[in-house]
Amino acid sequence: METMVTNRRYGDGCAIALALDHVGERWALLIVRELVLGPKRFTDLRDGLPGAGSKVLAQRLRELEDAGVVRRRTLPPPAGSQVYELTEWGAELDGVIVALGRWGARASNPSTDHVGADSAMIKLRSSFRPRPERPWSADYELRMGRHRFTVRVADGHLVEMRRGEPPGRPDTIVDTDPDTVNRILDDRALTEAIDEGRLTLTGDAHAGRRLFEATINRSGAAPSGPG
Repeated sequence: METMVTNRRYGDGCAIALALDHVGERWALLIVRELVLGPKRFTDLRDGLPGAGSKVLAQRLRELEDAGVVRRRTLPPPAGSQVYELTEWGAELDGVIVALGRWGARASNPSTDHVGADSAMIKLRSSFRPRPERPWSADYELRMGRHRFTVRVADGHLVEMRRGEPPGRPDTIVDTDPDTVNRILDDRALTEAIDEGRLTLTGDAHAGRRLFEATINRSGAAPSGPG
């Protein structure tokens, strides 16, 4: 049986406590993580956060709506489905999510649990390092099972990452899974992942490699990130 927890206030005038009044409940920040790269239906949020349970997830969404962090919107035809998305204020939590991920990546007992698609993509984005000395431009479509993401690099800078397919034909299509992306970002096992068939590059394979190679800094270590 799921335990319903009502939103509680800390009764502390500090801005940190006020922030936690809004997003400090269990699962709240992970819901924000799931919406950073674009809107999602309730069923997609439930799939991304299977441990939350439908009742707890619905309650957290109501609380985040009441707080002005999340809003509901109906997509235009032919989709017509209802989605949840971050408000402008809620979207400002993007940097908080990334910073928490980097902090958590340095924990003395790192997690070996499964990583979701949104988490892997946010980690890729936060690990990316511009290469002005070796600029390139390319449009990518990253496929992780049924999940699709658009990534665009211009002059060596990552300028776009969002949920959904690119509007035109991408230069490179990357087929992989979230855990493989997470591992590549942690230990740079890109060649191994390609050789084992866990990551395939269709189209401009060189541009595909450069996308992941840009997550490695000049010292040769992969930067920590959320995931």
